[in-house]
Amino acid sequence: MSSLLLWLHIVFAVFTIGPVTAATMSAPRAIRAKNVPSLQFIQRTTRIYAVGSLGVFVFGLVLGVVMGGGVLGRWYMTASMTLFIVAAVLLVIIDRDLRTAVQALTSESTDDDAKVQNGRIAAISGLLSVIWLVILFLMVVPS
Repeated sequence: MSSLLLWLHIVFAVFTIGPVTAATMSAPRAIRAKNVPSLQFIQRTTRIYAVGSLGVFVFGLVLGVVMGGGVLGRWYMTASMTLFIVAAVLLVIIDRDLRTAVQALTSESTDDDAKVQNGRIAAISGLLSVIWLVILFLMVVPS
């Protein structure tokens, strides 16, 4: 049973966290190019894969419970779960900024060109990538 849960945890990590990171990293380019259809696609992709990435957390948590032996109480598990929750909050902020950028670029007003959202999305998506790498490090090295 734990082998199946580990596989599901890894599959969700590979097939959701990679795409959501790529989508958030490509958003600033679409904003600078004022490519609204592409930005709308990036927003939809980010939202879908962000929700899907919750499977990583769920299967990891279930795997920790099934393994028993106080695995969830270890410092690296606590740190990685905390970082995952921080990453989920950052994905919500990115989604909000993507929605605002789409509204700014589709409005008739030319004074808002979504530069604020562009910078914020770029910074947060870079931080998000670092968080994913730290979580990966915590899952591989201390064990």
